[in-house]
Amino acid sequence: MSYFSFDGKNIFYEEFGSGIPLLFLHGNTASSKMYGELSRKYVHDFKVILMDFLGHGYSDRLSEFPADLWFYEAKQVIAFLRHKCYTKANLIGSSGGALVALNVALEAPELVAKVIADSFEGEKSDKRFTENLLSDRNKAMNDEGAKGFYAFMHGEDWENVVRNDTLAVIKHGKEIGSFFHRPLSQLKSEVLLTGSKNDSFMYSISDNYYETVYGKMLEQIPGCKMHLFESGDHPAIITNSDLFYGVSMEFLA
Repeated sequence: MSYFSFDGKNIFYEEFGSGIPLLFLHGNTASSKMYGELSRKYVHDFKVILMDFLGHGYSDRLSEFPADLWFYEAKQVIAFLRHKCYTKANLIGSSGGALVALNVALEAPELVAKVIADSFEGEKSDKRFTENLLSDRNKAMNDEGAKGFYAFMHGEDWENVVRNDTLAVIKHGKEIGSFFHRPLSQLKSEVLLTGSKNDSFMYSISDNYYETVYGKMLEQIPGCKMHLFESGDHPAIITNSDLFYGVSMEFLA
């Protein structure tokens, strides 16, 4: 296992393949294990990189997650890219990882070439999502399937990981709201937004969720593109893995 140090703690990462760096960024309550099979598809064309944010997977734990979680995780990615002397890397982030990827591109544009941001909330925290989160997480922590997923992602202390994440998301919604510290119009990287039209997670909040939220982002991000899959659920990158691979390779080429 490989690690690098950030804020005095160890962050796990692994690399395989060769070529332009392609970094996969996991979502909330998940770890790099969510990309296990999918990431191997890219190995013949890129140097594929997986990492676990602090508090997740094989990385060191945090006593609590900061409210500005996705910005803090973006700082970890920036530190990693600079530690490895990688420039013009490609980023693929899903759900919370999409927010991280866009933050990295905004804060360190010299390090990023292209970004695929998949299945995420948009530019700002949605109050309806935050209000439903606590009850949804409580249900998940008592569901055998969800418990198995969390345990696979993090190990025996998965409950603390999920609890820390839940509190951070709620605190962010109350105290911060915006996911980004800079205007989206400042993005210099090429950006592709993806999602599924059958995403029960997002479309339970409102009809045409991605069409509306992504549509507003398309107006702000220079040259931004969008691809919505007709099938699949949340996140699209996993539930439409074969189709996603094709779309992503076309965009990254």
